[in-house]
Amino acid sequence: MRRALQTAALVGVLALTATACSSDKKASNPTATTTVTNSTTTAKSGDTTTSSAAVDVKGEGAVNVVAWAGYVENGANDPKVDWMSAWEKDTGCKLNVKVGNTSDEMVQLMQTGDYDVVSASGDATQRLMAGGDVIELDLTKVPNYADIFADLKLKPWNSKDGKPYGAPQGRGANLLMYNTDVVKTAPDSWGVVFDASSPYKGKVTAYDAPIYIADAAVYLKTAKPELKITNPYELDDKQFTAAVALLKVQKTIVGEYWAEYAKSQSAFEQGSIVLGTTWQVIANGAVANKAPVAVTLPKEGATGWSDTWMISSKSKHPNCAYKFVNHIVSPQANAANSEYFGEAPANAKACDLTSDKEFCKTFHASDESYFKNVYYWTTPVADCGDDRGKVCKTFDDWTKAWTEIKG
Repeated sequence: MRRALQTAALVGVLALTATACSSDKKASNPTATTTVTNSTTTAKSGDTTTSSAAVDVKGEGAVNVVAWAGYVENGANDPKVDWMSAWEKDTGCKLNVKVGNTSDEMVQLMQTGDYDVVSASGDATQRLMAGGDVIELDLTKVPNYADIFADLKLKPWNSKDGKPYGAPQGRGANLLMYNTDVVKTAPDSWGVVFDASSPYKGKVTAYDAPIYIADAAVYLKTAKPELKITNPYELDDKQFTAAVALLKVQKTIVGEYWAEYAKSQSAFEQGSIVLGTTWQVIANGAVANKAPVAVTLPKEGATGWSDTWMISSKSKHPNCAYKFVNHIVSPQANAANSEYFGEAPANAKACDLTSDKEFCKTFHASDESYFKNVYYWTTPVADCGDDRGKVCKTFDDWTKAWTEIKG
């Protein structure tokens, strides 16, 4: 990442819209494996060396992590952004980070058995749990779990059979970003990115993943109430067909699909893209680079994520893995990475440690009424969750349809 996301930059983007909220990505080459080495810089939100002490078993000397870019920083990308180097020195666990650009990529990487920990969104966590790729957490080894907001614990995407399979990292919404120099009237609906006659044809962007079908479903839930969509991830044939048809229309105006945050940010900064879905971290970076952009949470609501740290069932460094998870969800580390990333932190105590004292209020950290309008990424399965039975489209169906949509 080319920025520290200092308070001024964050406040700058939030001032553009009171309803903004979201997140992801980093690094000059975000697809490369980064070996994070020890650094002498200090953590952004204070000393974090004490958070690993509670897990006092001996580490194996290394831990391999798959993470969304911006979640794990040790000062290598920016000396001012560091909440990991002190932890490495304190534990002796050398940190090796592989940046994952999509949930599909993260699932594939974890299935190799080469990684110990992953920061997984809900459309990956359920696949990992179902496949036996991650373990139930021993909470005696993650004492910082106790301070995580109760509303984020034991959810379908981070638990199984009432048992925790991960430690929540944070949450946010997938937002609508627009170029204020070009899009003069601030949009309040997702309809602007699905309009076949859009004046911004060729300059609209959309997230490049099958889960984006849910974004179309969120819009159709309000735009076409006769479809009776209640959950954008539980779509029967009629509902699914309508969402796919809408996305095929959208393709005629899309100039670029994106998966890597840096490319999306660059497109907005250069003006080749002026409208489309985004994460808060992309908006933060664009504003820090003086791009004329703003973000909003449309009236229909939005898809979003509640990310979870999970440990591999094939972990070669389980002690370091537990030490890592306990540290990364500690108040100090969670405050630092959430503020840098641009999302609501999971640890309630983190709110007192952010450099922007209004951060948790702005990002609705404890505001459940706000997140009622956010549909967290979830793996689509056949069971519709209601009296329709097992007639909903599965993730395999979504994947095939996405390939067809993009052509």
